[in-house]
Amino acid sequence: MSLASPARADLVDPAVLAALGGLEVRARWLVDGFLTGLHRSPRKGFSVEFAEHRPYQPGDDLRYLDWRIAARTDRWVVKQFEEETNLRALLLVDGSRSMAWRSAGAGLTKRAYADQLAAALALLLLKQRDAVGLVRFDETVTASVPPRARAAHFQRVLQLLAQPAGGRDSRLDLALREAAGLVRRPGLVIIVSDLLCEPAPVASALRALRATGHDVLALHVLDPGERELPDGPADARYVDPESGVEIAASARDVRDRYRAAAAAALAQWQRLFLEQGARYALCGTEEPFGLALRRAFAARETLRA
Repeated sequence: MSLASPARADLVDPAVLAALGGLEVRARWLVDGFLTGLHRSPRKGFSVEFAEHRPYQPGDDLRYLDWRIAARTDRWVVKQFEEETNLRALLLVDGSRSMAWRSAGAGLTKRAYADQLAAALALLLLKQRDAVGLVRFDETVTASVPPRARAAHFQRVLQLLAQPAGGRDSRLDLALREAAGLVRRPGLVIIVSDLLCEPAPVASALRALRATGHDVLALHVLDPGERELPDGPADARYVDPESGVEIAASARDVRDRYRAAAAAALAQWQRLFLEQGARYALCGTEEPFGLALRRAFAARETLRA
């Protein structure tokens, strides 16, 4: 894969893209590809508000038809949107030790994928003249920068993403409380994490954040080996990178139970966020970043509906 390829950069294999330059360069390629791939429409980002209806015209994007009005009055109208101003967004990016893991066949660690996704989201928001900030956390909040709308602020975000991380635990609840202090008026909080943490403290902190009017979107970054136990030797020892707990087992013997436990954990996290009025989207490290960006985009639209 080369830059001369007709393929959009945001749909290039993540492992291939990771070898093509620094974080800033890759983020710019991703955002350019993502924006190019969107249909021409006023609705091109995260900070949009409904403005008015207009009659449908041939060639209009069918996603923006108001189906409720069509069903009720047999009139075909399209929703039009206008850009909000001064949206304040905050990215909460997990840097705990588990994020440095990848399965044998995976091209990127969860941290590399999360950092790339966060950088692309930050640049996308700044291109819309929205303010964006960052909180990096593991067992503590290791670094934070409040939202700013200046283009030069992107460099500060990249610097924080590049800082060493790897605390043993993941305290998303602390990051959510930090977010409440950095963004006083209602804004957008985007979580980028593998969510290997205790749900109860997260639910409490999330409830408090939502009570102040913030929109919250969780991007659950997972390696494919975490959803489906890969083949392994007849006798193996599995080690939790954060707690250090070790379990001796055969992959063949535990695969079905592991699959069921993984599905239950994903369902629990999705339910936790939805019950608090937040959004949840699963992002696999094997899929192109453009798909994750579109998933975040779609979740954000639902938040605003």
